[in-house]
Amino acid sequence: MPYLTATDAVNLIKTGNTVFIHTAAATPKTLVQAMAQRSHEIHDIRIVSIHTEWDAPYAEPEHVHSFQIDTFFVGKNIRKAVNEGRANYVPMFLSEIPKYFRTMEKPIDVALVTVSPPDKNGYCTLGVSCDVSKSAIDLAPVIIAEINPHMPRVLGDGVIHISRISAAVEVDYPIYEQQVKPPSETELSIGRHAATLVEDGATLQMGIGGIPNAVLKSLYSHKDLGIHTEMFSDGIIDLVEKGVITGRHKAIQPGLLISSFAIGSRKLYDFVDNNLIVRLLNVEFVNNPTNIRKNPKVTAINSAIEIDIFGQVCADSIGVRQYSGVGGQMDFMRGAALSQGGKPIIAIPSTTSKGISRIVSRLQPGASVVTTRAHVHYVVTEYGIACLQGKNLKQRAQELINIAHPDHREQLSRDAFEIFKVF
Repeated sequence: MPYLTATDAVNLIKTGNTVFIHTAAATPKTLVQAMAQRSHEIHDIRIVSIHTEWDAPYAEPEHVHSFQIDTFFVGKNIRKAVNEGRANYVPMFLSEIPKYFRTMEKPIDVALVTVSPPDKNGYCTLGVSCDVSKSAIDLAPVIIAEINPHMPRVLGDGVIHISRISAAVEVDYPIYEQQVKPPSETELSIGRHAATLVEDGATLQMGIGGIPNAVLKSLYSHKDLGIHTEMFSDGIIDLVEKGVITGRHKAIQPGLLISSFAIGSRKLYDFVDNNLIVRLLNVEFVNNPTNIRKNPKVTAINSAIEIDIFGQVCADSIGVRQYSGVGGQMDFMRGAALSQGGKPIIAIPSTTSKGISRIVSRLQPGASVVTTRAHVHYVVTEYGIACLQGKNLKQRAQELINIAHPDHREQLSRDAFEIFKVF
C-alpha cells in the first residue's frame, strides 16, 4: 500500500461525515491536525471519541461551524471547549459505547487511528488502545491510519489487516507518554489502608495516578493477584516481574493481564509490546459486569471528586462544570459487588489541595452522581476505611465523618444533625 501525506489522507473525510478519533496514547495527532486544517472546506462533521491526548485543534473557536464534537470523556485537551459550549459531553457507561456506535442514527463514516507497523503477513494492531476503538474500526467504511514504529504491537482484539486501511500515513514520533508522579504521603497512606482490603488471589481493577500507584506499592507481600481492568499503567510491571501478579485464580482468561487500553511511560509500552501475557480487548467485553463478576474477589478501586455523607459519588463534574466522564467506574463497581468476595471501593484524599473537604453533607448544585449510594461498599481516605454496606443512613454518615479530615468533622456532624434531627 502506498503511503500518503496526512493532508492527502484526510481528503477522504467528506462534509456530513461522522469521524471517530482513536483513544488516549493512540491519538493520531498528525491526522487530527490535518483534519482541523480542512475546516474551511468541510462542515457538519460530527467527531466522536472518548479520552484523547495531544491537542484538540478542532475544538478551537475558529472551527466551531465545521465540527460538532461529542465526547464520552472530558480530558484536559477538550475541557475548556466543553465548559464554554463549543463541545459536548455525552454521559454513557464505557461498556455501552460500542452498542451505541452500532445503533447511531448517523453511523461512523471515518476512523482516524494509530497502528503498529504491519507484520510479514500484513497485520497491524491498534497498539495500546483497543477499548471502543475496535468497535469503531469494525463499523467505519473508511479507516485512515498513522503507521507508527513507536506504537507497540499488542495482542488481543485490536488486530487489523493492512488491506482494511483506506489510507496510510507513515509517521515517526513517540506516542503520548503519561508520567505518573511518585505518590504523596497522603496517597501512600490511602494506599496502605486500601491494600488491607485486597485479599490474596483477588482480581484487581484500578486506574492511573497517585492513589492507584500507592495501592500497588503496598501489595508486594500479596500472592497470586490477577488483573482484569479497564486500563492499566506502569504500576503493575514490578508486581508482575516479582510474581505477585500471576492471574492464577482468575476465571476469565487465567494467567493473562486483561485490559482495554494502557497509558503510561515508554517502559510500559515496551512491556506490552508483543507480550504473550497481555491482552487488550474490546471494552464491551472487558467492562461487562457479567464478565467481571465471574472473577474471584474482584477488588475495584476508583476515585471521586466528592462524596456525600449518604455515599453518593460524584466522579465526573465539579458542580455543573464538567471535569472528566462516567467512564467504567459503575461497570466495575457493580461487577465487583456481584463477584464472590468482591469489594467495590472509592479511594479519595479527605480534602482538595485547597483544604476543602471531599466528604460533604450535600453534593454541589449540579454535581452528577456517577455511582449511587447503594453501589459503594467501602470508602477510603488517609484517615481510614468506612464500611457502608448494610449500614443505614445515619450509620453511613457517621462512618464517613470518621474518615473525613479532622478540621471538617464538627461541621459535618452539625450538618448531619440538621438532616437527621437525631444524630
